[in-house]
Amino acid sequence: MSNPRSIIQEPVITEKATILREGNKYAFRVDSKANKIQIRQAVEEIFSVKVESVRTVKVPSKPKRQGLYQGRRAGWKKAYVTLKAGDSIEITENI
Repeated sequence: MSNPRSIIQEPVITEKATILREGNKYAFRVDSKANKIQIRQAVEEIFSVKVESVRTVKVPSKPKRQGLYQGRRAGWKKAYVTLKAGDSIEITENI
């Protein structure tokens, strides 16, 4: 997993993540096998910022059903990245 683009998959665009940006915290969907050190290095390399801390959360899979068929939505890993004061990341929504 040496490629930082394979570790950081996409930014999380939710109401909670938007509120956290005011406190210089950003949420990303990351590779489920990546650890905090790899996430820190990937964010610093991609966005050219200094990372203060990284917190990770495993989002569990959820049951889904469509008519007769049942299944599960895949689980994934989310990382909350806090940047040092003065640094910021420009994240835009793709509509």
